[in-house]
Amino acid sequence: MTYGSAIMFVVAGVLGIVGTAMLLRLRSPSVTEQQTYAFRMIGIMLTSGAIVLAMSAAAMWQWSTET
Repeated sequence: MTYGSAIMFVVAGVLGIVGTAMLLRLRSPSVTEQQTYAFRMIGIMLTSGAIVLAMSAAAMWQWSTET
């Protein structure tokens, strides 16, 4: 695995954890309406960003091993 791919996987993991934590925070009854909107938007964006970044890292890793 290349150094760049490893960094991309680590960043994808962090984004996924933070995004999932924000989405799970919505289960709390003390979340206000404004927080609900923000947590939904940011959580979905971070989680989807993590998925896309992990797929890109996997493709980069595969391409680097083909040579």
